[in-house]
Amino acid sequence: MDGTVSRGGSGVRAPSDAGASGGAGGSGSESQPGPRASLLMSLALALLLGALSALVMFPAARHLRSLQDGERAQATLHTAGACMTGQCEVKFEAGGRTVVADLPVGSGGGKQSVGAAVTVRYQADDPQVVAREADVGGGGAALLAWLTAGAAVLFLVLSGVAAVLGAGQRRT
Repeated sequence: MDGTVSRGGSGVRAPSDAGASGGAGGSGSESQPGPRASLLMSLALALLLGALSALVMFPAARHLRSLQDGERAQATLHTAGACMTGQCEVKFEAGGRTVVADLPVGSGGGKQSVGAAVTVRYQADDPQVVAREADVGGGGAALLAWLTAGAAVLFLVLSGVAAVLGAGQRRT
C-alpha cells in the first residue's frame, strides 16, 4: 500500500482521532484520567504541599523571627529577583567590611529595584545571615506556610472523598 486509506468497501478503516467520535467536545475516555489517577494526583499534590509547608515555609518563618534581635544596618538591594523564594541579595557594611548576603526564603520586597535602600537585621557573629527588618516578624512566610498547609489538607480531603465515592461506584 502507499499509505493512503481507502474509504471504499475494502474493509480498511481509518484510525479514529480522540475527538472524532464525540464531536468538538470529545467525550472519549482518552481525554479524562480515570478515578485512580485522579486520586493519586490529589494525594501527590497533598503530600507535595504538605512537604513545602512543613519543610520549607515553617522553618523559614522561624528563621526570620530569630533575627528580631539582630544587628541593624542600612543596605542596598544588590540583586533583585523573586525574594519570596530567596533569590535577592543585599549589600551592607558590618564590622567595617562590605557584605553581600542572600535574603532568606520568605522575604518580601521583590518589587523593589536594584539599588533600593533597605533596612536589614543580621547576626552579629555571622553577617551572611540577614533578613529585611520588615520581614523579621515572619508574618509573610508564616501566612504562606498556613496557606500551603491548608491546601494540603484540602487535597487530602478531596482524595478521601474521591476514594469513598470510587469505592461506592465499584460496588454498584
